[in-house]
Amino acid sequence: MSQPVQTRHQGAYAVWAVGLLVYLLAVFHRSSLAVAGLDATERFDISASQLATFTMLQLMVYAAMQIPVGLLVDRFGPRRVLITGALTLTLAQAGFAFADTYALALGARFFVGIGDAMTFICVLRLVNTWFAPQRIPVMTQLTGVIGQLGAIVAAVPMTLALGTLGWTRSYLLAASFGIVLTVALVLVVRDVPGSRSISGPTMSLTHIRRSLTASWSQPGTRLGFWIHFTTQFSTTTLGLLWGYPFFVQGEGLSDHAAGLLLTIMVVAVMTAGPLLGWAITRHPWHRSSIVLGVLAPLVIMWTVVLAWPGDAPLWLLVVLVVVVGVGGPASMIGFDVGRTSNPADRLASATGIINQGGFIASLVLVVAIGLILDWRTPGASTDYTPSAFRWAMSFQYLLWALGTAQIWRYRVRTRAKIMAEEPEAYGRVEL
Repeated sequence: MSQPVQTRHQGAYAVWAVGLLVYLLAVFHRSSLAVAGLDATERFDISASQLATFTMLQLMVYAAMQIPVGLLVDRFGPRRVLITGALTLTLAQAGFAFADTYALALGARFFVGIGDAMTFICVLRLVNTWFAPQRIPVMTQLTGVIGQLGAIVAAVPMTLALGTLGWTRSYLLAASFGIVLTVALVLVVRDVPGSRSISGPTMSLTHIRRSLTASWSQPGTRLGFWIHFTTQFSTTTLGLLWGYPFFVQGEGLSDHAAGLLLTIMVVAVMTAGPLLGWAITRHPWHRSSIVLGVLAPLVIMWTVVLAWPGDAPLWLLVVLVVVVGVGGPASMIGFDVGRTSNPADRLASATGIINQGGFIASLVLVVAIGLILDWRTPGASTDYTPSAFRWAMSFQYLLWALGTAQIWRYRVRTRAKIMAEEPEAYGRVEL
């Protein structure tokens, strides 16, 4: 009896590892423009708002695809959707390598967003299928934080590659890894133990509408959405596009120092994730309180940096990126709230709804920063001033205010719903 249990245990980690590598590659492709932003402005002769359009389009597609991808996973299983996503990412990044006009580059980033959207939900479904319930919160956090290694690869080695290999060869090299991982997906990943692929029931429009309505009607799903919305956007915006220009032009750092700060931020993400996973496993009824505890220092540190007279000292910027980094894994708590608020047959759909939150907020912030930088910079110059960056980064306060109010609102509603349905649940409410 012990041998089958051990075999399944080993199989779970093999399936998870391959899925995780695909997610890591997706994060790399998503983040690769962060250190290439200044190169892109020269290659395509574009302004800040046009540069922001790359990330805006990618995030918009990613957010718009979350619910369709969730429905596809519920219908066709995670394995087939994940393979499709890996192939899409590979072809899109190869297209971006050869793009020599702004329009072609936008088209490539559009498909990067589609491929990226097909990875994370699939890996989370595999985690929920292959691991015991008590291990799911920690494995979910590990998935998110280890996946951020892709951002480290984008922050430092990609910078070196661009400097030595040039634009086309650097992005082609990055695209080639997708071929290897697609083969690994085909050979290793199974939807469930004992079956390579599974399919759910055919979904009519009526069924889809009822499933999405039922998921959104759960206050826990909405709480998860706003947790994801409020905690992720600062990390995502710095990592995807504006962190590098902010540190170089807004704070007067060298290229090397800016890349190092982005790497430190990713290390903070990876360190905080397992700790938060452990915390919500030990204290599941305090999940939203943990989120609010992460938000407070995040807002405080941005306030100190933006209010600092002149360039902020390096040590202060290190503290900033560490605190900002914690916001990334804190957003994963939203998925755990959604998991305990929805039945298994619509878990992927609910996850897709929640996963939209942070990327909608990031999309709004990325675009707002580009527009504000152009507004506060004279002429058509891309030499943005520290003052322009302070104006632009201050837009975050609007999103924090909205998100925090909604977290509090739906935390109260979710607790009220649980108390109405299970009065004996007082003291173990999973929030």
